[in-house]
Amino acid sequence: MKRIIAFLTFCALALTGCGLTQTPELQTKAFFAMDTAMVLSAYGKESLLQQAEQQIIALEQKLSVTDPDSEISALNRNRSGTVSTETAELLSSALELCRRTEGALDISIYPVVREWGFTTGEYQVPDRLVLEEALRRVDYTKVILKEDNSVVLAPSMQIDLGSVAKGYTGDTVLSFLEESGVSSAILNLGGNVQTLGTKPDGSLWRVGIAAPSGEGYAGAVDVAGKAVITSGGYQRYFEKEGKTYCHIIDPSTGCPVENGLLSVTVIGESGLVCDALSTGLFIMGLERGADLWRGSDDFEAIFITEKGITITAGLEECFSPDGAYRDAEVTVLH
Repeated sequence: MKRIIAFLTFCALALTGCGLTQTPELQTKAFFAMDTAMVLSAYGKESLLQQAEQQIIALEQKLSVTDPDSEISALNRNRSGTVSTETAELLSSALELCRRTEGALDISIYPVVREWGFTTGEYQVPDRLVLEEALRRVDYTKVILKEDNSVVLAPSMQIDLGSVAKGYTGDTVLSFLEESGVSSAILNLGGNVQTLGTKPDGSLWRVGIAAPSGEGYAGAVDVAGKAVITSGGYQRYFEKEGKTYCHIIDPSTGCPVENGLLSVTVIGESGLVCDALSTGLFIMGLERGADLWRGSDDFEAIFITEKGITITAGLEECFSPDGAYRDAEVTVLH
């Protein structure tokens, strides 16, 4: 009898520990931060998502260009100051990405964006002389970051880390979740999608690519442990006298981008890099963006143009067009 009981006990333990362990429940948390709706989903403890939300709020309080108490606002007011290590690390990465895109991405574009009213909602087409004056204050190379985390801006310069903040935030949250034992998660930070691992059953995450019309999807990509981040003129814009002006400003002209691109999606391991490059590539245009991809090894991209869809070679097996673009011509860059 003792042998039978021992054998049954062993079987019970074996079943519990070998293949029949319960998958943690999917926990989801939705809230508003960084001026957008966010949804965090992870297989693990609910308390982890509560902590993740607090991390995001803390980052917003440091990085927001519109919060008068943030570190960035203080820099913009005083043109100098010492920032936290976290902000200094992000600023350093952002400046490197400005260099990498040859200034297509420029974190000092804020004065020009403000003249167009995209930060206030008071949209307008600026007077040309006003725009030229604002453009003279745009030059990321004049942002000086020192080893002691002190920052010096040129006179009248203002910076905005909005082009990298959500990607960096996603990286931070996923690192926290992974360190806390989570192996499967997906974050949607206002359209910035970042994934940790695969789904619990080993299948890939299927992430939709929004159609530039703003309605439905243009396609989908299957990923694991990747960020999928899109920038497009459809996301924020205004119309005046029959002309549409998007919120993405070309630092070389001071005007909204007009180059035939409708959206750019960047896929890679770093949310920060993907966030920055989605904006940078959108400004650079298809030809220059393709050249940047050919000289890189850390991202793939989807360019939606007025004529169709162009994808980089690494996405041939995992991207599929959908919706209004189901029958669109897909060109593959090599």
